Amino acid sequence: MKKQVKIALPKGRLLAETSRLLQAAGWGLNDYTKDTRLYHLQSTTYPDLIAKVFQERDIPVQVAIGNYDLGICGLDWVEEQLVKYPSSALVKIEDLGYGQGILYVVAGRFNMLSDIRGSAEHIRIASEYPNLAESFAAQNRLRSFSVYPVWGAAEAYPPESADLAMVSDGKIGRESSESLSVIGKVSNFSAYLIANRESWENSDLGRFLSSLFENRPAAKPYPTLDIGKTSNSKVKYAFLSSDIIRIAIPDGHQQSPTIDLLQAAGIQLEGYNSSGGNTRPKSNLEGVAFKVIRPQDMPLQVANGNFDLAITGRDWLRNHLYQFPTSPVEELLDLKSGWVRIVAVVSNNLPVDDTNTLRSYCSENPKVLRIASEYTNIADKYARDNHLGMYRIIPTWGATETFIPDDADMLIENTQTGKTLARHNLKIVDTLFESTGCLIGNTSIRKNKVKAERINRVITMLRGALGA
Repeated sequence: MKKQVKIALPKGRLLAETSRLLQAAGWGLNDYTKDTRLYHLQSTTYPDLIAKVFQERDIPVQVAIGNYDLGICGLDWVEEQLVKYPSSALVKIEDLGYGQGILYVVAGRFNMLSDIRGSAEHIRIASEYPNLAESFAAQNRLRSFSVYPVWGAAEAYPPESADLAMVSDGKIGRESSESLSVIGKVSNFSAYLIANRESWENSDLGRFLSSLFENRPAAKPYPTLDIGKTSNSKVKYAFLSSDIIRIAIPDGHQQSPTIDLLQAAGIQLEGYNSSGGNTRPKSNLEGVAFKVIRPQDMPLQVANGNFDLAITGRDWLRNHLYQFPTSPVEELLDLKSGWVRIVAVVSNNLPVDDTNTLRSYCSENPKVLRIASEYTNIADKYARDNHLGMYRIIPTWGATETFIPDDADMLIENTQTGKTLARHNLKIVDTLFESTGCLIGNTSIRKNKVKAERINRVITMLRGALGA
C-alpha cells in the first residue's frame, strides 16, 4: 500500500486560481472551490492523496513541522517563515505562475530610505510580516527599531502609530495609503509549491507534480511602483493633536454592526464603508478622529497609547489581559452586538463530554495535548486552570476547525450556533465565556480635561443609541 500523501491548500486570495490549476492537472479534488464548506478533501484520481484547506499563512508552518508533505501558498509567507528559521524542513519547489505581488516598505513622514539608514532615530515598523520586517531593518542598518506585529491593515499605522509599514502592492494606492510614500522594495511573491524536506527526499511525489507543472499558467508580470514616490500628505498629522480623541473602529465583518451603532448614536462617518479601503473616515464630531484597524490589534494599541478608545470584542480584550494582566486597558461600555461564545471543542470521536471528562482523558492518555486557537492566551490559561497536563498551543489565523483531528486535539474557538462545528464532526465540551462588542479605553485618558469631556460625550451618545 502506498504511503498517504497530504497537501495543504489555501483559502482566500489564491483559492480560485489554485482550484483551476488542480482541475487542469486532473488531481480529482473536485470539492476544492470557493463555495465548499469542506476542509478535508479526498482525491478521486489518487486514492492515497488527501488535502486540507488552511488560511494561507498557516501552511508553511504545517509543512515545515511535517504535518503535510506538500503545500501551496504565497512565497511571502514562505519567506516570512524561512527568514526566522532558515534551517527548518521547508523546501521551496516551484513558482506556480499566479498570485503575483510585491512587498514594499511605506512611510508616513519619510520620502526616501536614505532618510533613515544609519539614523540614530528610533524607527517603528508595523507589519503582518514581523520576521521580514526585522530582517529589512537589519539589512538597512537601522540602529534602533521596534517591530509591531499586527493582524492586518498595517498601512493604517503610519505616521502616528508607526514610522514605517511593510505591505503588499495591493494595499498601496488605495484611500488607506494616500498619505504614504513608497521608500523601499522587499521582495516579489507569487503562489509557490513547497514541500517538507523529508517527504521531498523520501516520498514518491513526482507522479503528482508532473501534471501540476505541465498545466501551470504562463506567469504574469509583477506590478511596479515608483520608489520614492511621495503622495499627498495633508492628512498625515491631524491624528497627532494632543487634544484629539483617537478612536479605532473595526474592519471586516464587524464593520456593518459598527456602522449601524454609530449612525444610531448620531455619529456620521464618511468613507467608513468605502470599497477603496479608507482607513481614516471623516467624522461629524469635532475633536474626534477615527481610524480603521483589525479588532485583534486594538487592545494592545490602546494600551500603548496609540488610541484613546476602540470598538473591539470582549474576546480580544480578555485575550490581551490574560497576557498582560496589568495592562492599562479597560472595558467602558458593553455594545451588545456581535454576540459569540468562546468554547472548548473536540472531535465527536473523542470520549469527552465536559471539562471533568476532558481532564480525566488527559490524565489517562499522558501525551501532549495539541490546542489550536486564534486566542492563544485564552487557550493557555484554560489548559493551565483546568490541569490538562502537558499541552502545546498552536497559533492559527482562522479556519481553526480544519485542524482537528490530524493537527490538533482541541480548539478554543468562537461560535454563535455551533452549526459549523457540528458540520465538521466537532462538539463543544465547555463554554469559557460569552463575548460581545465593547468600547474599550486607556485608563489614563481622562487625565486630559479636554479629552475627558470629549470621551464622555462619545460614551453618552453610544449609551443613548443602546437605550442604556
